Amino acid sequence: MPPVEGQKIAGHRITALGGGVGASRLLLGLYEVSDPAALTIIVNTGDDIELHGLRISPDLDIVTYTLAGIVDPAKGWGIRGETFHALKRLAGYGRANWFNLGDRDLATHIHRTALLAEGKTLADAAELIRSALGVKARILPMSNDPVPTIIESNEGPLHFQEYLVKRRSEPVVKGIRFKGVEAAHPAPGVLEAIRDASRVLICPSNPLISIGPILAVPGVREQLRVRKTHVFAVCPIVGGKSLKGPSDKMLTQLGHDATALGVAKLYADFTGTFVIDPADQALSAAVSTLGMKVAVLPTVMKTRAQKDTLARALLNL
Repeated sequence: MPPVEGQKIAGHRITALGGGVGASRLLLGLYEVSDPAALTIIVNTGDDIELHGLRISPDLDIVTYTLAGIVDPAKGWGIRGETFHALKRLAGYGRANWFNLGDRDLATHIHRTALLAEGKTLADAAELIRSALGVKARILPMSNDPVPTIIESNEGPLHFQEYLVKRRSEPVVKGIRFKGVEAAHPAPGVLEAIRDASRVLICPSNPLISIGPILAVPGVREQLRVRKTHVFAVCPIVGGKSLKGPSDKMLTQLGHDATALGVAKLYADFTGTFVIDPADQALSAAVSTLGMKVAVLPTVMKTRAQKDTLARALLNL
């Protein structure tokens, strides 16, 4: 019998891959409906950037703040009730202020930077931060090595944060590269988490710049292929539109279809079951020809109940 509403789903060792607000919504549902201690999250770090001498890991922080219950619910990132006095003072000194760093958020970046200066790895820092904030799930960066996402645009190469935040996704994307990824190594535990999971979930994140960097780390995509029948991917495109961020625009500019089928083609070699929204049910047959099972589930997560419902449905597939 399926579990009753509110009851935890037991028996799954879940490994989830993702980054950003879309991923954090599903991860919160998984965290609430299953045993959080059996949940491992592999997070994109291609968005990481150094500003004001501080190492900033936006996706790690979004995931950690969300599961800790302190994220700003309106924005989906940053800390609830945040103030920005330090950023305003930095601007007064003539320093760049295009990247919003709240006062309490800065404490995380200062702490992370100090830990790295002491010889700790990014994975060490992620573990210490999540533990201090009371998060029970395991949170791993995709790699301890810096692998910045570079957008090749009609304005030249841009760090992803410059493209997304500073330029508000206005430049035309000509290509994407993950600087230094060929020499990068998966963070300790990443490949093992995929290997040992009873279920691997690809979160509804931008396939190009949130999932793409994780897949590019040597060994990750290969390990997912080995576990293909246990891999479930949730499509971030619904009705030809991205629910959050510029996924649809980027897919189109790079020559991909900005549809559920377009995303399915990017994941077909390592995904056993592809999850689409009822709005895209007409694409089910086309997706299945790629060698994947298709599951049709409501994937729009605007409310807490919708997050929990999708998480339960994914674990009961």
